[in-house]
Amino acid sequence: MQATITVLPGDGIGPEITAIAVSVLKDIATRYGHAFSFQEALFGGCAIDATGDSFPPETVKLCESGNAVLLGAVGGPKWSDPSAKVRPEQGLLALRAHFGLFANLRPVKAFDVLADHAPVRPELLKGVDILFIRELTGGVYFGERQEQGGGNSAWDTMIYSVQEVERVADVAFKAAQKRRKHLTSVDKANVLASSRLWRRTVDQVAKHYPDVTLEHALVDSFAMQMIKTPGRYDVVVAENMFGDILTDESAVLAGSLGMLPSASLGSGTFGVYEPIHGSAPDIAGKGIANPTGTILSAALLLRHSLGLEAEAAAIESAVKQVLEAGGRTSDIAEAGKPTLGSAEFGARIRAALEAIVVH
Repeated sequence: MQATITVLPGDGIGPEITAIAVSVLKDIATRYGHAFSFQEALFGGCAIDATGDSFPPETVKLCESGNAVLLGAVGGPKWSDPSAKVRPEQGLLALRAHFGLFANLRPVKAFDVLADHAPVRPELLKGVDILFIRELTGGVYFGERQEQGGGNSAWDTMIYSVQEVERVADVAFKAAQKRRKHLTSVDKANVLASSRLWRRTVDQVAKHYPDVTLEHALVDSFAMQMIKTPGRYDVVVAENMFGDILTDESAVLAGSLGMLPSASLGSGTFGVYEPIHGSAPDIAGKGIANPTGTILSAALLLRHSLGLEAEAAAIESAVKQVLEAGGRTSDIAEAGKPTLGSAEFGARIRAALEAIVVH
């Protein structure tokens, strides 16, 4: 297969971890006989510095010319002023809107070998394997907002249409059909009108998927139950802001934000793939960032945009092997135990890939 992958290294630790993931993808291409080409572009804070725009036109063109985007992370103290006219996060919203990437897939899997490291009691993590599907182009992040009275009052609008809810619900039900056939829809229907529309619409979509069991959960209750009984959940669908908050919370189940990948998808095969963590400017340049989330995001890229399931599974297997063999970056290591730097951890995953038989 021939494919072009646009790489947006971004800010902070982004360039370090995307370089490692690209190396893994190059190894996959060599071993499985594919031809992947990579093109880099400015995005986020570094793009603001260079062009004054967090998602400049040249970057838009390069993204449009590729089959998928691998994204590092954006932002940092240099661009953190919330009153600034141009901010790195605006680039993320623009990227999602431009390509119609309405469904954000965030798998959360608890590795048995990391159970003792996680803040949650190890016995609660047995078998935890949740797929979060977050609606990505609607809700309060994309609604109208305004500051008034010289900054003395402000408002943001959470708005959803039936069509927006239907399309992400379809993605969630289809995913549940391929897993354990259970879907939890998270809302705040006891208070919010938008959530009542969300719940009614999900109920209507459910009629087309009689083989999937649907349950509704209020977001505040779910946030607690996800920690108390995480093993009971299969696929979880939520609106934009709730999904953002809940998936960051879910990182405690995996042991670290550095472990979690994501895929942002639309109606076609094009997607944007990135770890869910931020740019971690405090450790940028130190070579200690955990590249797992980015490497697993590369696996999702192979699976969802390129249709290469065996190759995606090989990366996921290699990550598991390295963890089971004791490989640890500092964020997932026990106190006093030896740790690996980003590059060495990536090298071990690439070595594990070499030992996987290609069918």
